[in-house]
Order: sequence, then C-alpha cells, then structure tokens
Amino acid sequence: QVQLVESGGGLAHTGGSLRLSCVDSGFTFSSYAMDWYRQAPGKEREWVATMISDHGPPRYADAVNGRVTMSRDNAKNTTYLHMDRLKPDDTGVYYCHLVRNSGGAFSHYWGQGTQVTVSS
Repeated sequence: QVQLVESGGGLAHTGGSLRLSCVDSGFTFSSYAMDWYRQAPGKEREWVATMISDHGPPRYADAVNGRVTMSRDNAKNTTYLHMDRLKPDDTGVYYCHLVRNSGGAFSHYWGQGTQVTVSS
C-alpha cells in the first residue's frame, strides 16, 4: 500500500506563488501516472496536471497551463506542483493521485489533500 501526503498549501494573494509537495511512501512501479487534482467548495474534483512514467513532459489543464509546473524528485519520493500567478479560482483542496499500471490492472492511491486559499 502506497501512502501519499500532501503539504505546502496555505493562504496566498492573487498573483502569488505556492509550491505543493506530495511525498509518497516509496514505490517501485515502472509504469505509473501521478496526477494533481483540486476541489473547490461546492464543486466537483477536477484534474490539474499529470505526469506519466516514460511518457514525456507533464500535461496540464487549460485553467492552469502556463502558470503551473509539475515535477518529481525520485530520490526524495516527492512530486511537486509549483503554482505561479495564483488566482482566486485556484482556491480549493489539492490532492495528489497515483495510478499504478500493472499489466493493465490499475490501482489508485490518494492523499488527504492540502488546502490552497487565494485571496483577491
């Protein structure tokens, strides 16, 4: 069982920056995807960014593209989401999500989330 723990959320002003971290308990999957999702109050959870093992650079939702950078440090078992030029619409709970692909069988792991609040 893989554990995911997010941190780095908090209160920021419009135009500011935050870097979220997702530390995992360590995994040896060679085929996986790591995602960031967010959920604003009263709204459904929405996809923010994805990094797929050996599948090129991360991909981003239109709402954050150009303002967000996803990266991973394998030595630290940590995935990051660096957010710039924050907007009030970025407010929400941010979750990291790991999908393991084992021969076509997918296992999903979620963190507990970290709150991001952007004031106008």
